[in-house]
Amino acid sequence: MPAPKFRAIAFDLLTALVDSWSLWIDVVGHEELGRRWRSTSLRIVTSTGTYQPYELIVRQAAVEVGLPPDRADALLSRWGELRPWPEAPEVLRSLQERRLAVVTNCSQRLAERAARATGGRFEIVMSAERAGAYKTDPRAYLAAVTALGLAPEEILFVAGSAHDVPGAGQVGMKVYWSNRQRLPVPDGAPMPLVDAPDLNRLPELLQQSG
Repeated sequence: MPAPKFRAIAFDLLTALVDSWSLWIDVVGHEELGRRWRSTSLRIVTSTGTYQPYELIVRQAAVEVGLPPDRADALLSRWGELRPWPEAPEVLRSLQERRLAVVTNCSQRLAERAARATGGRFEIVMSAERAGAYKTDPRAYLAAVTALGLAPEEILFVAGSAHDVPGAGQVGMKVYWSNRQRLPVPDGAPMPLVDAPDLNRLPELLQQSG
């Protein structure tokens, strides 16, 4: 079957485009604990629905895994150290003539800072704060759809985390999954158009889609 035609691409930011995991680990100074803190924060935000201050959730997750709350302050103060995955800047440069957006689970201030770190030029930076809801609440994705003025099926969603595969799929967007951890597709989720270990196959898919 021919690839669908997409008029815009919406990216998950903190996992698909940016290596946020490394910063969390570095702030803690311990890989397993840093990953547990990051995973716990993801679990909390994806089950929260209506927006609550992201900074408070980061702090809650730190306490939950046994870290002192000031580790959250340290993480947020070092947010400017976030860096994109190695291939992300070149992939974004190859798409600079297209309409690009990000849809991300954090505050607007942090979203804009992380988006700048990628070197990409985004028409829409849709944070959970701006949307009023955290992914995987449909409102988070639909806020970006509305801002772009398109139908969901006209937007390709580039997922980094597993929860975005069913999350974006539930509102009608097709999904490219940059699945660096090589996780299985979540039960009940529509199959992504591409399940790849990074972003490198994205330009080829979009070239096929016209």
